[in-house]
Amino acid sequence: MSSYRLDRSAFKAQTAEEAANHGAYYRSLPWQERLRIANYLNSVAYNYPENEPPRLDRTAFKIRKREP
Repeated sequence: MSSYRLDRSAFKAQTAEEAANHGAYYRSLPWQERLRIANYLNSVAYNYPENEPPRLDRTAFKIRKREP
């Protein structure tokens, strides 16, 4: 088991109100930057390289016409 250490320089002390108001920071960013951040967070959550998202498995889906 590897030992992980908390990088204390990456965090800052703040009040609960300051911590809850992080949305204002992201709303101030341009939409392109918010999209880049969302792409990064998805790559971390689903464990794939940031600029190489997994391909859609087309064998799992069928295309069919919907009957009225």
